[in-house]
Amino acid sequence: MKTLKALLLAAGALSLAPAAIAPAAALDHHGKKKMAKAEKTIVGVAAGVEDFATLVAAVKAADLVDTLNSDGPFTVFAPTNAGFESLPEGTVETLLKPENKSALQMVLTYHVVAGKVKAKDLVKLIRENDGEAVVTTVEGTELTARIKDGGVVLEDAAGGMINVVKTDIAASNGVIHVIDGVLLPAGNDGHDS
Repeated sequence: MKTLKALLLAAGALSLAPAAIAPAAALDHHGKKKMAKAEKTIVGVAAGVEDFATLVAAVKAADLVDTLNSDGPFTVFAPTNAGFESLPEGTVETLLKPENKSALQMVLTYHVVAGKVKAKDLVKLIRENDGEAVVTTVEGTELTARIKDGGVVLEDAAGGMINVVKTDIAASNGVIHVIDGVLLPAGNDGHDS
């Protein structure tokens, strides 16, 4: 989490630096150029998909937009709106409250892996490691990936089994894999039993 906070501070400092030294006209041009680039990042791609509306709202509430717009690369296991709806009633609303920002950051960064891991790379890793691959998330704990019924399933630290339903959505700073649930780090028990 310290690394994430340092990343957030660095991203914030970088976004403020040009404003302090750039003339207004250059700032307008730079702002437009930056906006075009952001549309191609993980956040920009997700914002363009209606089925990621809850995820995008959560990323904004957690102040992770700048981080996920940075160079990366990142691999994001992105829950759909229905994936968020599968959590116990009230969970999403509770996490989106400002006083729960650190818990929301923990949950969201548990969906992010440093580096660009395409589906074929993950499947290869699973096969090379006797049927399961353990990956460390940006949050700092692990996810276990396995192949089940011809697809990839992720087991989170809370014991939940989440299916990867679509893979390799390209972004300028990484890749998105769509999942049908929300991954929960250790200490969370939000999966329905």
